[in-house]
Amino acid sequence: MTSPDPLRRTQDATPLDFRGVTNWVFDLDNTLYPRRTNLFAQIDVRMTSFVADFLNLPHDEARALQKGFYRDHGTTLRGLMTVHDVDPDAFLEFVHDIDYSGVAPDPKLGTEIKRLPGRKFIFTNGDRGHAERTARQLGILDHFEDILDIVAAGLNPKPAEATYDKFVGLFGIDTQRAAMFEDLARNLEVPKRLGMRTVLIVPPHLEEALGDVWEHEGRDGEHIDFITDDLAGFLAAIA
Repeated sequence: MTSPDPLRRTQDATPLDFRGVTNWVFDLDNTLYPRRTNLFAQIDVRMTSFVADFLNLPHDEARALQKGFYRDHGTTLRGLMTVHDVDPDAFLEFVHDIDYSGVAPDPKLGTEIKRLPGRKFIFTNGDRGHAERTARQLGILDHFEDILDIVAAGLNPKPAEATYDKFVGLFGIDTQRAAMFEDLARNLEVPKRLGMRTVLIVPPHLEEALGDVWEHEGRDGEHIDFITDDLAGFLAAIA
């Protein structure tokens, strides 16, 4: 499993690779729905607006600062809290005030998640309200036992190791019997060390340019077990 080709890796996944897994952990944004949905793009725009207004910066400077916070601190919010002591509640309320109507129900994904044996969780750097609204729009909310959001994580985002420890402890996760699905390779390093199977969700080749360059780094790392550009199809293959 050394090739970074997502289609080859998707085809190679079998039920044997996930035998014994009873804890299924999913990131939310750009994982449970495709990046082309542009839902997170709305949040991204509002984060830039928040930074510009809060720090009285021109748009371009605010954008560059926001992206730097995201890269260096795990989330824009964490960077703003660390450097500028921002009110997290005000930030989260503002950036998640978006239009969810563009998120199409995904009955195929719902069917495949429902078929998975055991418990299912959403583990997100967003807040619970955003996760619930998104999953409800997708038609998959009822398939999940619970959600660990950024507030429950003590505002300490992935990839902080303490946040994974909190998730594992809170829900009593046996990491040797768990699998995690994420769109950022760096957020799978700790899960792999903990013994989880790791699956990286990537956009189709023609949509690579939608993300920042650094978001695509690390895909060939040893901590990535599988890569796929089709989550529902991947789940169907391993069912």
